[in-house]
Amino acid sequence: MEHQKWPDEILIVRHGQSAGNVARDEAVAAGHPVIQIASRDMDVPLSELGERQAAALGRWFAALPPERRPTVVLTSPYVRTRDTARIVLETAGMLHDDLPIIEDERLREKEFGVLDRLTVEGVKERFPDQMAFRLALGKFYHRPPGGESWCDVILRLRSVTNTIAREYRHERVLIVAHQVVVLCFRYILEGLTEEQILTIDIAQDVANCSVTSYEYEANVGKQGKLVLSQYNFTAPLEDAGEEVTRKSDVPVAPK
Repeated sequence: MEHQKWPDEILIVRHGQSAGNVARDEAVAAGHPVIQIASRDMDVPLSELGERQAAALGRWFAALPPERRPTVVLTSPYVRTRDTARIVLETAGMLHDDLPIIEDERLREKEFGVLDRLTVEGVKERFPDQMAFRLALGKFYHRPPGGESWCDVILRLRSVTNTIAREYRHERVLIVAHQVVVLCFRYILEGLTEEQILTIDIAQDVANCSVTSYEYEANVGKQGKLVLSQYNFTAPLEDAGEEVTRKSDVPVAPK
């Protein structure tokens, strides 16, 4: 009788460094309250370094045995995640009709609402009430006007998890998304508490083009379980001599 309800492996990758990361650094260094970018957050492209990071990860995938390479690719619809997925697959020689890149809006970045594009100083200056709410509630529960809390992101990702369990049993699923999405998947797949996931978040930011992976183990529990095998794995970038970056994306109000 078939009991496995999960893929054989899930690999979750944060996109490469974006032009928004660069604009953020410039705004913070200059003490500006607002990050100056010409496009919507969902349209912000990769930086040149981000493209190289994605290519380095693609070479790592190319070196894997065929049976360990992804068989399903899911991505956030944002330009920086789509381009990361495309470059990874192109470089690995895996971009073809039999392995389409499937966009899923549930994998999108956490929405920041009225705090979008504001530095921390900008939030303090323009929305001191929201800064007070954030400090009182914490990032897990604080929902800025028009935006999302971590709990909101987790709710939509539970739906993604159900889809993966229903449609991709025995597959090797590659997900390309965002920093908060990586952390919220950990919360769901490992059954963590608020305190546990925030401790992981505080310890180290999720690096651009890092890999977080889960492997199915049949002998865990009644129906097997996905078990964390790697978190924030950056060896593909380090081995290629590319810089490892960990900065937040454009909406830098507390994530």
